[in-house]
Amino acid sequence: MLRVVKPKNARSKRVMLAREPQEVEQAKTCIFVKGSTTGERLNGVMRDLMALKRPNAISFSKKNTVHPFESTDSFTFWGQKNDAPLFLVGTHSKKRPHDLTFIRMYDSRVLELCELGVDAYVPMSDFSGRKPPPGHRPLMLFDSPLFDTHPRFQQVRSLLLDLFNGEQIDAITLAGLEHVVQVSVGPPPPGFTNESDAELPVVHVRCYSMRFLASGQRIPRVELEQIGPSLDLSLRRHQAPDEDMWRAATRKRKMEKKDVEKGLGRKRKNVGVDDAGDMVGRIHLGKQDLGKLQGRKVRALKEERGPKRRKVDEE
Repeated sequence: MLRVVKPKNARSKRVMLAREPQEVEQAKTCIFVKGSTTGERLNGVMRDLMALKRPNAISFSKKNTVHPFESTDSFTFWGQKNDAPLFLVGTHSKKRPHDLTFIRMYDSRVLELCELGVDAYVPMSDFSGRKPPPGHRPLMLFDSPLFDTHPRFQQVRSLLLDLFNGEQIDAITLAGLEHVVQVSVGPPPPGFTNESDAELPVVHVRCYSMRFLASGQRIPRVELEQIGPSLDLSLRRHQAPDEDMWRAATRKRKMEKKDVEKGLGRKRKNVGVDDAGDMVGRIHLGKQDLGKLQGRKVRALKEERGPKRRKVDEE
């Protein structure tokens, strides 16, 4: 159980309020922790991921004897001291080689854990593309339906979005798009279902830089150039979040009266978004009577009037 600290003055109270869970979160800080044994591959992976996460990244240069799935006291202390809700722990052992563990915190407590194995790795130094500047948010692309249906891949997608996410923004220009992080899934084995955890397919992470070229139109032509790192990750152990803690972490505030009057909180029926991101709607009409349908008035279809019509009627 954590010790409750009461503020001694107004300044310390403001600091404590700033560290509490916020409705609109700032860019999350990630701490990169090395275990007691790490190999060259893990060191390179953590170095490249930290380069993409800067300036919201903290590196622990010393090695630490940590076991995330056995004890989380150290992460609770580090998270409180550095105000960091994310951890990336690298460990290496004979049983679990090249092990990379994602840890997400909430209110200075461990919310969930996800363990990944680095099966293949190509560093950024092997690619000659233009590297993104620090502080730029990448464009995330998740290329598989499993990221929407399978709970394990949903957790991986959520953790990767938190890792590369920055400050919340309302709009972005084309010049602000520097690089793309593509996350795809290999082909599943035969008989694979969303309920099974055995033999999960490999997750592939690729990074590209974006180049905008002239196309003769308003929308430029986009070319992608791989810049690294290139990772192949296999899913290992995981710890799902506690239901009560997850409910508290995803809780939304009650909408203000002015927002409700504008209709922001009202559910819009028969309106959705398709795969292309366009808004589509469904319109319900009553039964149509074709007999009352107003057609085009053609002169040849008009009824004859005058003496000719009377003469025909008399015959």
